[in-house]
Amino acid sequence: MKVLMHICCANCALYPVKSMREKGAEVRGLWFNPNIHPFTEYKNRLSSMKQLDMMWGLDTLYKDEYGLREFLRNTAGKEEQRCEYCYSARLEEAASAAKSSGADAFTTTLLVSPYQNQSLIIEIGKMLQEKYGVEFLPEDFRPGFREGQRMGKDMGFYSQKYCGCVYSEEERYMQRGKK
Repeated sequence: MKVLMHICCANCALYPVKSMREKGAEVRGLWFNPNIHPFTEYKNRLSSMKQLDMMWGLDTLYKDEYGLREFLRNTAGKEEQRCEYCYSARLEEAASAAKSSGADAFTTTLLVSPYQNQSLIIEIGKMLQEKYGVEFLPEDFRPGFREGQRMGKDMGFYSQKYCGCVYSEEERYMQRGKK
């Protein structure tokens, strides 16, 4: 089975790629993360992803667009729904790329994080499955989250401290200040 996997960062890709390959899937990555802020964070994550791509031969498609303005246009004033927009934008790109590249299915590394809204990701993925006619794989990769983080550390990858968007960065520092 050919699977196109949306990848949010190298660390989150490690366990899902390993898991899918162990199941016999041919995995191809897709880098599309217009939510990541600031630009230096975006570049650090992209650099680690390119390292992983070279090390594991993922043949990743790179839609290298720093999309802060577009992200903010779609989330300003709707901060509580920002994740829905963010998941939808990235998964739509993945579904479209899966269809155009002839993949049998698509998925996302967002499904490895215990901090993401798993049910919302799956709901959006299933809607896009219907729209694009490409199967969405709602694999729960969360049991391997810590293993992937450990692998990333061992491989020397940049390790981010928040989801990626300006709002999650704010929440991280606001919570840190309350402690």
